[in-house]
Amino acid sequence: MSAVDGLKRRFMEMSQPDEDGVYRDGAAKRQARTALAMDALRELWREACGSVSFAVPDSGVGLAAVGSLARGQVGPSSDLDLVLIYEPHALNDTQINELANKLWYPLWDSGLDLDHAVRTRAQCASVTDHDLPAAMGWLDVRAIAGDAALIESTAASILERWRKAARKRLPELLDSAASRLNEFGRLPYINQPDVKEARGGLRDTVLVSALAASWLADRPHGVYDEAVERLLDVRDCIHLAAGKDTNLLLAPYQAQVAVMLGLADPTWPEAERTAYAIDDLQTLLARIGRRIAFSLDSTASRAEHSLVHEKPRFSFFQIMSPRGGGRREAPQFELVAPGVAKHEGELVLAPGVEPSRDATLALRVAVASGETGLPINPATLANLKQCPIRDSQWTQESRALFLRLLACGPELMRVWEEIDFVDLPGRWIPEWLGVRNRPSASAAHRYTIDRHSVEVVSRLSRYREGAREAYDDRHYAALLLVGLLHDVGKRAFVRDHAAEGARHVPVILRRMGFDEDIVGWATLLTREHLTLSDFATGRNPNDPAVGEELAARLDHDPVLLDMLFDLTRADGSSLGATAGESITKQYGWSAWREKLVTAMYSSARRSLRLE
Repeated sequence: MSAVDGLKRRFMEMSQPDEDGVYRDGAAKRQARTALAMDALRELWREACGSVSFAVPDSGVGLAAVGSLARGQVGPSSDLDLVLIYEPHALNDTQINELANKLWYPLWDSGLDLDHAVRTRAQCASVTDHDLPAAMGWLDVRAIAGDAALIESTAASILERWRKAARKRLPELLDSAASRLNEFGRLPYINQPDVKEARGGLRDTVLVSALAASWLADRPHGVYDEAVERLLDVRDCIHLAAGKDTNLLLAPYQAQVAVMLGLADPTWPEAERTAYAIDDLQTLLARIGRRIAFSLDSTASRAEHSLVHEKPRFSFFQIMSPRGGGRREAPQFELVAPGVAKHEGELVLAPGVEPSRDATLALRVAVASGETGLPINPATLANLKQCPIRDSQWTQESRALFLRLLACGPELMRVWEEIDFVDLPGRWIPEWLGVRNRPSASAAHRYTIDRHSVEVVSRLSRYREGAREAYDDRHYAALLLVGLLHDVGKRAFVRDHAAEGARHVPVILRRMGFDEDIVGWATLLTREHLTLSDFATGRNPNDPAVGEELAARLDHDPVLLDMLFDLTRADGSSLGATAGESITKQYGWSAWREKLVTAMYSSARRSLRLE
């Protein structure tokens, strides 16, 4: 019987929740699983060395752990990342292959997932020089058995090479984060996220550690470490719910994961318990994801700044005076808006600005970021929390700035994510907190309600679909506002979210000080934002009475009909990719659906022309 027989079963046994169903002491459980794995692997090493046809030398060969095993983060169903390292003079190819087989086959036979490699010390260095993921894995390494000195010296050599190359490889590292963002999205905004690969997920924590290991910047501690441990708890609960190694928090697992995380009140009725627990789970993931993403952004920002200041043409260059000696060049700030400056490729507060005295400063920074495409410096974001924002105190300037922010197009998604990390939108519009981070019950939606709403706004153009003239300022303002607020009525146990939203919208917009026309248009469009799509898929566009009925819903106003058409297209095309192509075709925006919607829109236009 091998030392690793039953190891997978023992992992699961020691990972079970308490009697009340709550998974507690996740960090301790991870350490216990790691210790169990390391002990079993050391025993496996002894068995392998005793069963090969040659004497395994005490030096020149050793077994190492990398990845989650080396970090002490083994999940209930995690694979084991192992590397067999050797010096060519210690064992020949036949011998090293025999030893490797004695190690890998018992692990496979036990049912454990295994990520394995056999490399010389020189090969380890070569691979990590050219393979960024491999380099990340080797920044955490633990000797298991055999020649520990060989493993530790190999790891130290790779770490030294990483530090020397980090300045050149920093762009590659940040590009890898951007690529994952494009593929997997942001953890706070995905209804069924990959908690490892999504932005704000576990992969980003590895990048934060890699940046810290490079000595270009220190990493955050405290609340960041707590967020990492809590996300690992989520990952562990996904393993338990799925019964396998997966990082996808799919809908079938969510209720069980929420219960294991202690988010469900056992005294509530089952339907309410499930609904609220899943909502709370999404809120938890959003908080964790934002913290980790912000930590990566701030650490990367400091690393990039450290590179800038190493270059003599920037602010730390010693400028020699005619008398000898030198002085430091003052930091260069380019004013882009009142109180807002550009500095080293980011937006910062201009010197002397006091956020606690300026209620519109946060809006000016957000607008400047959206209109210039420049990111907001992480420290500046934190300072914006001091702005004395009052949801009932809007001025003509603040309303205009808010509309400029909503009109930033594709840049709005990035800016909103940045300002939402420091809770600014909820301070402008408290009702926003009711949909913030809330998952959508519809299978059509990949994203949370708030993320979907912001994307809808980002797709709304001033230029009317199929019309020569653009919307005037007031109609465009109403269109942007309804794009943001059209789903504000999507609350738990609300059956008609359009009607519920139409109840909230006039309260919000009157509090913000918009005129009654804008309030009326936005309220009507919120109430009717599903109407065109519903008519298109269930009514006959060739029936004049149908076109007349649709026109009547919009007070026979052709501009409101254009606005509803543009809103419907933006709404439908913002659903995002879902679990499968068939779902996207059934519920999402497609050429077929656009043809139906356009036909119904044209029917209503004909009705208006006949009046």
